[in-house]
Amino acid sequence: MKFTNGYWQLLPGVQVLRPRSIADVVVGEDTLTVYSATVPLTSRGDTLNRPLVTVTFTSPMDDVIGVRIEHHTGGVPARPAFAVRRGDADVKVVADGSVATFTSGGLTARVSADGAWNVDFEANGRVLTSSTARSIGVVTDAGGAAYVHEQLALGVDEHIYGLGERFGAFVKNGQSVDIWNADGGTATEQAYKNVPFFLSDAGYGVFVDHPGRVSFEVGSEAVSRTQFSVPGEVLQYYVVHGPSPKEVLRRYTALTGRPARVPAWSYGLWLSTSFTTQYDEATVMSFVDGMAERGLPLSVFHFDCFWMRAFHWTDFTWDPATFPDPEGLLRRLHDKGLKVCVWINPYIAQRSRLFEEGRAGGFLVTRADGSVWQTDDWQAGMALVDFTNPAAVAWYQDHLRHLLRQGVDAFKTDFGERIPTDVVWHDGSDPERMHNYYTHLYNRAVFEVLEAERGAGEAVLFARSATAGGQQFPVHWGGDCESTFVSMAESLRGGLSLASSGFGFWSHDIGGFEGTPDAAVFKRWLAFGLLSSHSRLHGSDSYRVPWAFDEEAVDVARLFTRLKLSLMPYLGRVGEDAHELGLPVMRPMVLEFPDDPGAATVATQYMLGESLLVAPVFTADGRVNVYVPEGVWTSLLTGEKVAGPRWFSETHDVLSLPLYVRPDTVLPVGAREDRPDYPWADGVTLRLFELADGHRSVTTVPSDDDAEPATFVVTRDGDRVRVSARHARGSWRVQVGSDGAAVEAQDDGEVELTL
Repeated sequence: MKFTNGYWQLLPGVQVLRPRSIADVVVGEDTLTVYSATVPLTSRGDTLNRPLVTVTFTSPMDDVIGVRIEHHTGGVPARPAFAVRRGDADVKVVADGSVATFTSGGLTARVSADGAWNVDFEANGRVLTSSTARSIGVVTDAGGAAYVHEQLALGVDEHIYGLGERFGAFVKNGQSVDIWNADGGTATEQAYKNVPFFLSDAGYGVFVDHPGRVSFEVGSEAVSRTQFSVPGEVLQYYVVHGPSPKEVLRRYTALTGRPARVPAWSYGLWLSTSFTTQYDEATVMSFVDGMAERGLPLSVFHFDCFWMRAFHWTDFTWDPATFPDPEGLLRRLHDKGLKVCVWINPYIAQRSRLFEEGRAGGFLVTRADGSVWQTDDWQAGMALVDFTNPAAVAWYQDHLRHLLRQGVDAFKTDFGERIPTDVVWHDGSDPERMHNYYTHLYNRAVFEVLEAERGAGEAVLFARSATAGGQQFPVHWGGDCESTFVSMAESLRGGLSLASSGFGFWSHDIGGFEGTPDAAVFKRWLAFGLLSSHSRLHGSDSYRVPWAFDEEAVDVARLFTRLKLSLMPYLGRVGEDAHELGLPVMRPMVLEFPDDPGAATVATQYMLGESLLVAPVFTADGRVNVYVPEGVWTSLLTGEKVAGPRWFSETHDVLSLPLYVRPDTVLPVGAREDRPDYPWADGVTLRLFELADGHRSVTTVPSDDDAEPATFVVTRDGDRVRVSARHARGSWRVQVGSDGAAVEAQDDGEVELTL
């Protein structure tokens, strides 16, 4: 939200109070509180009829400093609130004359204790960002509404990323962004997943601890500052130190939660019925058998909305006219080695058998007069489940539990963005704060029942909406995109922004959702989708089985599905990093190469884990521009090499794309390519790419059970390479590049080879 008219003037009717003169500095136990008057204090009379701005510094964990800016402090604690996790912080507070410092780990807030307001956030002898004399504002707008804003300085050539899954420009400088979940597709400034966190390549991130509407002006009101504002009298934010972007994300996800471990089977190919298409068991089985007949490995079959009867969503009841024997259908799909996902949403249509049940039980959101809130937008007369009511959560979960016991394995948790603000919540939550937060309660309720029924590590969603902390309940997909190259690129930008916001797993509709892609778009999107964290074929009003396009599409699907499954020893470990460290599987280039200026603005390619560079092709003729950082990179598909740092152009047929292995990489490749859930270490091949002299690395291959992961220590001394294994079970091989002669070993063996 903007409050100024240019630099000098305020918008009509806007009044702003700013800290002007430090009245007192108080050192507490692990806190520093600064009281600042909003006028210069030249005499005792200046303390009368003058507001104070109170700024308190705290720390929930090392290298994270919390800043709380308050005008009036007598409000009651607002609900809902983000669950900010706290650990032991090494805090030092010093107030010495004209300067007070608050230090947590390696991050220090240096506060001017007299003169103009100024706070420098410093680390390693360098100022990361600052709050200056015009940064803090306690605002009253023309209508009398109150806001608080902060502005943190932007450095020369500093770039800002994140703020959720945003489909516009990847670098957020110059943008105005409102954190407000909306069902707006992928072609507008609206977003399904709004996260009040941004990542800077200057060595820090900022998390605004407010679940409702947060407005960001990233160099778009004061061009040298990032402004963020919230309604009310209090603004709480956290500065998260890196220094690297990876370290910022590691600490931010420690603060807000890290992704759960996802099951191995979820990495395989998901096939959907699509949305409004006609289908029954015969259709479903024809798709499943058609995939098998064409050698297309399939892991999950998804039933979209019309597994239930029209006008009855959501009642969790299979349409008896279309699926008269759901338990038998699910059993037959399981017999073919498939998992099953079904679509749900948090809305209860008036015609649903659950509507009266929900109303009678007090499980539905109400208006102030006690009536059920209803709308015809999406489903006729639909109501909204009140997930602030524990009884409503248990009721909703019981219906999901019945489906799980029928044989369903996963849920696509659609919607969750269209949340009204003119309602009353069971727990008294503020409707403005609940608008974004609702999706967190919704996805948590579904994820928790999956974990309870299937066990930790076996629960997985396909979720559309989220906010901060939602990364704990994977997987998320990009929402409703069009079936064009342009939309394919905007989907990638959304995924990169979400990755910059702490989300570890992400997917998208291969081929696009709206409309029917032409064969060129579909085939190029197949390669992109099958080199993503999770891969799903889904559309709106047309099927996405590859043979619906042409036989070449079948070849493309086969090649890239099998390629992905062969990479499971690598992808499984990258997924473990997402779970344990909070690092995304699909990474913006800047995350891996923060010191490379050429990587700072790249939004048309990404790193799949730390070692594989993927550049999707967004043109029908196969032309693509690729940026490679320093070193000699090797094409995984052809073995061709290219040296960076530089941009270059390539042309690829549909059976190829730029897929480059980072220099100095040991890439574990699996022995199977027919399914994702196999013993990854058994038969694994360690492919060595451009190992530097003196190289030493430890490559971990997770186990498919609770056993210790296999670890391989690789060293290079001159032209000799030595590899030793621990906890390896079965055979394994070492190979130089993709086509060198392989040296074989067994169990905890050791091999040497000459380059």
